[in-house]
Amino acid sequence: MTASDGVRLSVRESGPADAPVVLAVHGYPDNSSLWDPVAAELRGLYRVVVYDVRGAGDSDKPKARRAYRLDQLAADLAAVADEVSPDAPVHLLAHDWGSIQAWHAVTGDWAPGRIASFTSISGPSLDHAGAWFRAQLTRPTPRRLRNALNQLLHSQYITAFQLPVLPELLWRTGLMRKLIARMEPAETAPAVSDGVHGLQLYRANMLSRLGRPAPRPASMPVQVLAPTGDGFVSTPLQTEIERWVPDLRVRRITGSHWVVRSKPKLIARAATELIEHVEGAPEPRSLARARVRTDGRGRFAHQLVVVTGAGSGIGRATALAFAGEGAEVVVTDVNAKAAAETAKLVRGHEYTVDSADGEAVHAFAKAVRAEHGVPDIVVNNAGIGMSGPFLDTGVDDWERVLDVNLWGVIHGCRAFAEQLVERGEGGHIVNLASMAAYVPSKILPAYSTSKAAVLMLSECLRAELAPERIAVTAICPGIVNTGITDRTRFVGVDEVEQRRRQRKSSSLYAKRSFGPEKVARDILRAVEKNAAVAPSTPEAKAALALSRLTPGVLRAAARLDLTPR
Repeated sequence: MTASDGVRLSVRESGPADAPVVLAVHGYPDNSSLWDPVAAELRGLYRVVVYDVRGAGDSDKPKARRAYRLDQLAADLAAVADEVSPDAPVHLLAHDWGSIQAWHAVTGDWAPGRIASFTSISGPSLDHAGAWFRAQLTRPTPRRLRNALNQLLHSQYITAFQLPVLPELLWRTGLMRKLIARMEPAETAPAVSDGVHGLQLYRANMLSRLGRPAPRPASMPVQVLAPTGDGFVSTPLQTEIERWVPDLRVRRITGSHWVVRSKPKLIARAATELIEHVEGAPEPRSLARARVRTDGRGRFAHQLVVVTGAGSGIGRATALAFAGEGAEVVVTDVNAKAAAETAKLVRGHEYTVDSADGEAVHAFAKAVRAEHGVPDIVVNNAGIGMSGPFLDTGVDDWERVLDVNLWGVIHGCRAFAEQLVERGEGGHIVNLASMAAYVPSKILPAYSTSKAAVLMLSECLRAELAPERIAVTAICPGIVNTGITDRTRFVGVDEVEQRRRQRKSSSLYAKRSFGPEKVARDILRAVEKNAAVAPSTPEAKAALALSRLTPGVLRAAARLDLTPR
């Protein structure tokens, strides 16, 4: 088709002719082929339209710098939209320079009634960027100055692109392609022609736009997908724009600048969720959670939380605490009646699951995903107690305590971590360890071993999942008044003595008067603060300090006979 100044633009479309139109705009130094993997995911639902921006791909490549100014680029976008969808608004999906010109269009006079929604990736409005920089420098704080400096370091290449001849030379000698390949190993090598002609985008707009007055607002629903590993556009520059976008959603996704190419399913899913909602579907939890202006329902509003072993004690208290802060809660317990009681209290969903059964846990995780979505927070709480000397603890005893306390956590982490990684929007896994994980005791060898393993597993998993923005926290309670003492197995004694010791332990824990609701409070605080290890109860905090400063004291205390009499 022909643009307003006579430049010919190459436009491609696919998908059902009567479906809503998704108009995708590529950035620099790409062409419309960038969108091919995403279009493959979308074309069954929508009519997907892509075009080569002037200077790229099969479109004309005007020589005059003024031909690449934002006003003309926005006019091109409007012309394509009017051509392919004259009677209905389009849904915009844009990346990098595609987003920059799309922002110019969506804040213009043409946009109302013609753009139904806008999903922006790694491309801020230049007007927003200019205002953002001015705010960092005119009202400085340490955080603002740090953010501004970080973005300036990200943007050094823009200054180089203003130079004559040198950038073109870097492209034609292949050095620029090698540099991009080093920064983005997954990125397909861009065409030299696209790289050379696209330089005019920077030269025609950057210096002239950044000093402009306050930006114009965007009236349609907007979501910003901000890759946390973007080497060119920092997250604050893209996302701190609520002043100009009343209906804004921000989703921090794992990935680098060219996440469109490396994670097309993630991009397609996020775009589809907004499009479907704008087209009349109920707002999914993911969009509600991403709203910049929340409805004030609580600290964990619009988040899905899974709590295992939630039929009583710490599990039930944790489920209640998250529900009280606005979360939707899924609970499990090996006791179906107890799980149902907790679910009723939190107005959530219950499942009967033995956390020691790996197949059952994985089936449960699949059911949660199918029926409720991928959880944001998973609390692996299910556990049992066991007390008695090592030599009296049989193989069956060891297998049982490790199956529940350790393997139950392993199964939960494996089943849900995969979902969180695939979703690409981060999350949090909380594993219940214990003060016993770092306090040796001659009467708790099996229990302490299982909890120490949970603590180390959590530390290792935290390091592994950090690049995916999935936090892992080990919670270490001390003496807590729960029903676990009623079910603790005391090995090496007959049934009469076992029941007597259970009653005695329960009495001692009740006198301690530290309830599970206080541990639940500490769990929520640990999630908010992204703590690696969070002791709960005063003795657990003191013991953690001693284990690091004077471990010999704890080893000496371990020799004492603390068996309930």
